[in-house]
Amino acid sequence: MTAQRIHDTVADDFARVNDLIIKRLSSDVPLVEKIAQYIIESGGKRLRPLLVLLSSRAVGYDRDEHLKLAAVIEFLHTATLLHDDVVDTSDMRRGRSTANARWGNAPSVLVGDFLYARAFEMMVELKSLPIMEILSHATAVIAEGEVLQLMNVKNPDVNEDKYMEVIHNKTAMLFEAASHTGALLAGANEQQEKSLRDYGKHLGLAFQLVDDALDYTGNADAMGKNVGDDLAEGKPTLPLIQAMANSSEEDRQLIRNAIRKGGLDDLPRILEIVKESGALEYTMAKAREQAQLALKCAEKLPDTPHTQALNLLTELAVERVS
Repeated sequence: MTAQRIHDTVADDFARVNDLIIKRLSSDVPLVEKIAQYIIESGGKRLRPLLVLLSSRAVGYDRDEHLKLAAVIEFLHTATLLHDDVVDTSDMRRGRSTANARWGNAPSVLVGDFLYARAFEMMVELKSLPIMEILSHATAVIAEGEVLQLMNVKNPDVNEDKYMEVIHNKTAMLFEAASHTGALLAGANEQQEKSLRDYGKHLGLAFQLVDDALDYTGNADAMGKNVGDDLAEGKPTLPLIQAMANSSEEDRQLIRNAIRKGGLDDLPRILEIVKESGALEYTMAKAREQAQLALKCAEKLPDTPHTQALNLLTELAVERVS
């Protein structure tokens, strides 16, 4: 019900963004269009373009260019998903086969490149150097975050600070860019611009923290991916980092070895350790901290239905089960 209320606030805008996305996916190369449409239409939450719509409307934007900006953000996000799935050798996302599982790695990477290029074409059409600067910087930071995460794979010595740096770069950065550019496009004043920029950052951090907790508690059907995928890939996320910090030496070594080798051989026991250690409660508490910081940022915005929707979106981010 909460999610529906959020979408109802910008229902017309949202429908027009979806139409624009489909229109701008067109390509003379059939495989490009086929793969791009497959990943775009695979049931994602469209949170990042939604942030553009809500952020711009919250500070009084009354034109249509935010639709194009929202589509740009979605294309950037989708391009990163295509590349991520190749890097992670993932075979399922949102309950469906990944593009690389269906068509192979090379086409997936190249279609990701096409989406980046199409996003930058549309960015130029907005004729705003400040928006281009923010989105160009965000794209570079996201790539750095992915490389940093790759460096951390199968490394059980990653600490919480390093983990937070990774999730800021790879996830929160695009949330931040979405709300920040939405504010810029709307001509927000300096305080509103900073509030919306910081709102996006904290919401993105909360969202990823919950995602990482759900990897050890969620339902595979609801999540659209397998429980324990992070462990299978050797990713030391916060639930594992915290579990290692609050477990016996024997259990700590079990987790360390599981991270080093990847795979799911020890998943049942590690799930028990993660739950018994309080690591999930700790991770969710961190998520709620970030959500509260996001809500504080939203307090500085005009009290509009769109600002109220941003608040609901924040609450939903930490209450979700998928």
